[in-house]
Amino acid sequence: MKKVLILLSVLILLPIFVSGCGKNENELLIGTEPTFPPFEYMDEATGKIDGFDIALITEMAKRAGYEVKVSNVAFDGLIAALQSGNIDVVASGMSITDERKASILFTDPYIDAGLSIVVSKNNSSITGEKDLKGKVAGVQIGTTGADEANALKEKGILKEVKTYNTIDVAFLDLSNGAIDCIINDGPVNEAYIKKDSSKSKIVGDVLVSDQYGFGVAKGSEELVEKLNKALGEIKADGTYDKLVAKYFSN
Repeated sequence: MKKVLILLSVLILLPIFVSGCGKNENELLIGTEPTFPPFEYMDEATGKIDGFDIALITEMAKRAGYEVKVSNVAFDGLIAALQSGNIDVVASGMSITDERKASILFTDPYIDAGLSIVVSKNNSSITGEKDLKGKVAGVQIGTTGADEANALKEKGILKEVKTYNTIDVAFLDLSNGAIDCIINDGPVNEAYIKKDSSKSKIVGDVLVSDQYGFGVAKGSEELVEKLNKALGEIKADGTYDKLVAKYFSN
């Protein structure tokens, strides 16, 4: 009987123990892939993930009553991580598209973005989309840049689309001559070029205009509402402009 009572006591306490080991209800788990400056990147000085997206979602979460914990997640795995509950919010320069909206929810747009073409500094043969015939483009897997490049390949314009897990490797291949161009988000292209303007340049007009939003799992409408309210306050009181100045002026 004593053993039975002990067992029953353990079974009664077990759910309490398990629930106590879970995530704090006031904590948001943020998923990001930190190779996309100035939106998200690894700060070499601190060893932590930083960037415009991270600073903005942290401030939004704070005003909505949450703390944040940021995790490094491969870009093409972010939506799956959100759907499985491993993260609560995607903050990773994610464009709002109809395809993604079928799988997840988005907050209100927080920045306008668009795709641009990057070529080597000494490349004079590519001046825009019209010159991409027969060329090899580098893109990051799972991005709108990859979608656009594949569409251009299907049209018989691009000869090949080379896919990379992270966009920094694409820039390395561009400098090595392994690809002819990169199709990627304009602000990110500008950030990479600022690091070393002697290696690459942006050519032509914006290929596709789009907007970024923070991704949230389906069924989390209340969280989206809280984050949208916080975003509106941040834009209204000047905090948003300060973050833009901090992360886009350097």
